[in-house]
Amino acid sequence: MSKILGTLQLYLSRQATGLGRYILEQLLFFMVGWVPTIVGIGLRGFAYRLILNMDGMAAIESNVRLRFADNITLKNGVYLDQGTYLHACPNGIEIGEDSLVMHGAVLHVYNFRNLPNAGIKIGRDSLIGEYSIIRGQGGVTIGDRVFTSPFTQIIAVNHIFDDPKRPFIDQGITAEGIVLEADCWLVAVAVITDGVRVGQGSVVAAGAVVTKDVPPHSVVAGVPAKVIKTIDGQTPAREKRIYF
Repeated sequence: MSKILGTLQLYLSRQATGLGRYILEQLLFFMVGWVPTIVGIGLRGFAYRLILNMDGMAAIESNVRLRFADNITLKNGVYLDQGTYLHACPNGIEIGEDSLVMHGAVLHVYNFRNLPNAGIKIGRDSLIGEYSIIRGQGGVTIGDRVFTSPFTQIIAVNHIFDDPKRPFIDQGITAEGIVLEADCWLVAVAVITDGVRVGQGSVVAAGAVVTKDVPPHSVVAGVPAKVIKTIDGQTPAREKRIYF
């Protein structure tokens, strides 16, 4: 019996800030979390104010998974697509005005070690692409108008594995944090590792693994990523463009 109780307590500690909050959140998910179409979006836009910090109106599709909902802040115009997963144990998740989180994306603070800088903060008019993953143990800050393409990974944590005589899980971690400055674009399957700052206006090419800081207005590519171009306005403009 003690093992069962211990397992249940561990489960609850990973789901909500307390038993009362867990019951309230699960009740709302059961009642309106599944409702499809614009009807469901409208219902959740009002009902989820009981569990989320909502500044204005957010559009939340059906089957969005939320944990530690009282640590999630959604600004006006935020859109959460079907199948997204936000797990916001302290210090939480904040998504800025008119930003989009697309299908299958995972935003996970995962701060069960009480790390002081953990959290995920996304600016306004940004987009988190399909099946992208953001892990915020060391803290992730994403500026305004940052786009990530599908399957990108922003991982603000790293395992230490220097000692060959000890399992890596016993050697600790780093959690230095990641910053993506404004107007960056991460192309599909790009990976940003812990401790990296990507400068304003930069582009990370498809499949690149970024292990060092990226200067502003640079294009980086490769594994590990290196600067292959500086965006200086001197390159002739492409003829075929679509303007929004």
